[in-house]
Amino acid sequence: MKIRELKGVYPILATPFTEDCEVDTASLRKLVQFQLEAKVNGISLFGNASEMYTLTEEERDVIANIVMEEVDGRVPLVFGTGATGLQQAIHLSKKAEKIGADALMILPPYMVKPDAQSMYEYFSEIAKEVDIPIMMQDAPIASGVSIPVDIMVKLANENQNIQYVKVEAPPTTTKITEVLSQAGDNLKVFGGLNGMYLFEEVRRGAIGTMPACEFPEVCVKIFDLYFSGKENEAKRYFYKHLPLIRIGTLAKYAMSVHKEILKDGGIISTSKVRNPNVPINNSIKEEIHLITEELNLLALDKKVLF
Repeated sequence: MKIRELKGVYPILATPFTEDCEVDTASLRKLVQFQLEAKVNGISLFGNASEMYTLTEEERDVIANIVMEEVDGRVPLVFGTGATGLQQAIHLSKKAEKIGADALMILPPYMVKPDAQSMYEYFSEIAKEVDIPIMMQDAPIASGVSIPVDIMVKLANENQNIQYVKVEAPPTTTKITEVLSQAGDNLKVFGGLNGMYLFEEVRRGAIGTMPACEFPEVCVKIFDLYFSGKENEAKRYFYKHLPLIRIGTLAKYAMSVHKEILKDGGIISTSKVRNPNVPINNSIKEEIHLITEELNLLALDKKVLF
């Protein structure tokens, strides 16, 4: 298998639902095409913003097949395969590799909180079972588990395919610097937290980001500006869109916020979320519109064709 290097903007694909809370496959196809229209560098499936914790394995299979069909090899795909236990994580990881994932994003166990040794063994055992690159997901707000930097470095040093880490422990900036200073070239860093610190992250050495999927072209432009030497323009563009990024991090409501914007643009049919996520109320809808009316989002451009 040819290994595809991960770099740039890899939005976490939302899972569209019908009003009956079934997976909306037609909307899913449009959502993938929207990401490709925005010229993303890759797409991530089954992250926290996918509501992956609410999906059955059968639904994951349906989603994976549709996404792979729509993408047709044009960009790399990263599958989230973390689980509450080692055996389940190995099962999901091997399955993702078999069907064609380019890399895996793996949360540590998050039901019973692992100690350092258990966490090390969890990632090491998964790495032995697959050949494709692994990205450790350090997301303590979502999972309640933080991966210590020394464990990250040890895992990368001892496992050739543990090559990336997605840093979501706030403030991401300081931990990114710590990881890169200790790991050197053995770990490449992606940012998370919906891009809350995106500009600062790339300045500190992050090579990619995995935000939610309603504003992919914004992140693509920030990367393009920054890495073409236009740092001040990248900074201004980032700060212009920061209210949009920020509202997509509301506890309990974040998934509904992402989907509301996609629904307003006609990309998905509903903003339905599954329990335990909470539908947004009218006040939040008004605040979303106050923000988006000041921006020129691709998701709200009715001329976008799919």
